[in-house]
Order: sequence, then structure tokens, then C-alpha cells
Amino acid sequence: MPARPPTSTRSATGTLAIVGMICALAGFFVLGIVLGPIAVFCGWLGMRRGGTSGRKPIPAVVALVLGAIDTFIALLWLTNAGW
Repeated sequence: MPARPPTSTRSATGTLAIVGMICALAGFFVLGIVLGPIAVFCGWLGMRRGGTSGRKPIPAVVALVLGAIDTFIALLWLTNAGW
């Protein structure tokens, strides 16, 4: 019988957090209205899959916060409320 590869939620959490951070950072420059919510979603999933240790992964929190800021700025820009 073939061996099953080990499953790890830690790598999935790290991947989602990194994807969220990249989307949030890219969203500050282009397509913030699309990339911001994607960053929030990836950060939220990364925090949710954080494990049972009780500690939230820092990159997931950063992705969540930057994605929320990005979305807010994009909405301000779209409604012409601007700075």
C-alpha cells in the first residue's frame, strides 16, 4: 500500500497568509477594490486555520488588516470622497 503524504495545516495557513499579504500590497497600487477583499478573505482563512495552539499567525493578521485598509481606500476613491 503506498504511503500517504503527511498532511499539515501549518503550510496551508502560511500559504494563505502570504497570498493575502501579496494581494493586499498589490492592491495598494492596482485593483484595490478586487484585491483588498481577496486579501481579507485569505487572511481570515489563514487565521481560522491557525491551529489549536491559540496563537494567531502574524502574516494572516497583517493580510486581514492591510486588505481592510486597502478596500476602504478603494471605496473612498471610487466614491470620489478622496483625500
